[in-house]
Amino acid sequence: MKEVSNAWPALPFAEWQDTAATLHMWTQVVGKIRLTLSPWTNHSWHVTLYVTSRGLTTSPIPHGTSTFEIRFDFIDHELRILKSDGAMRIFTLRAQSVAKFYQEVMKALAELDLPVSINTMPNEIENPIPFDRDEEHRSYDREYANRFWRVLVQSDRVFKEFRSRFCGKCSPVHFFWGSFDLAVTRFSGRPAPPHPGGVPHLPDAITREAYSQEVSSLGFWPGNAAAPTPIFYSYAYPEPAGFAEAKIQPEAAFYQPKLHEFVLPYDSVRTAEKPDEVLLDFAQSTYDAASTLGKWDRDALQEVKPSLHFTHPHS
Repeated sequence: MKEVSNAWPALPFAEWQDTAATLHMWTQVVGKIRLTLSPWTNHSWHVTLYVTSRGLTTSPIPHGTSTFEIRFDFIDHELRILKSDGAMRIFTLRAQSVAKFYQEVMKALAELDLPVSINTMPNEIENPIPFDRDEEHRSYDREYANRFWRVLVQSDRVFKEFRSRFCGKCSPVHFFWGSFDLAVTRFSGRPAPPHPGGVPHLPDAITREAYSQEVSSLGFWPGNAAAPTPIFYSYAYPEPAGFAEAKIQPEAAFYQPKLHEFVLPYDSVRTAEKPDEVLLDFAQSTYDAASTLGKWDRDALQEVKPSLHFTHPHS
């Protein structure tokens, strides 16, 4: 049980809410650099970050004939900017304002001959403060930044196992810095009705393109000041009739009418004897409800893995 607890650490939002708010803005700064320089990819997949064995990364970003990558390291608590010609800049993640973080990143990019100008207004939050003027968010607790990343590592690992069961169009497992959550999304292959939009400080055209096709989405969200409970979630768009009444596993999961999604408290997974099984049951049962009630072609979307037989042993 000790090993499970270490793998799935406690993440009470009240204990790190200031760090969470600051880190959210830092990831938005870095994410917007990728957004600005990368070619548009369907459903905004070009903007996301990815979980690594040490933190989060943009993956390679094009800049002329060069590429560069920005990596958060939540073990050594550093931000690393790595350019394809071997040049790099590294600075310490520490308690500092969003404005100072923004200035340091932009200065480092300029020094590396990677100039970029981004929209400095945060997305998907109420009462945003432009990055270059944000002196309010300035906290960094190393322990909780590391815990958050460790939860992402475990979630990413299990989400990838779930993703492997599906052969239809499916997103990567990726981290959205706007909503500050890790997600993986399956697609039915059919168009969806126009989304109503209304996401704070996000153009409706972006939201409508993101939900232009039928989806079943699974994710992890650490909570916020208004809802300070870390959760796993699953929703369908469009939501099929009867979805809210579907029987979902495990028993701790429930439908949240305000969010229009099923919710599983993170602590129900963290404290379970077999966390992977509990999370996979939630992922599978919510997808089953969405795809069955939505009349997806489930047989065509089920991954059938090849059986590989070798007549001679590998040396």
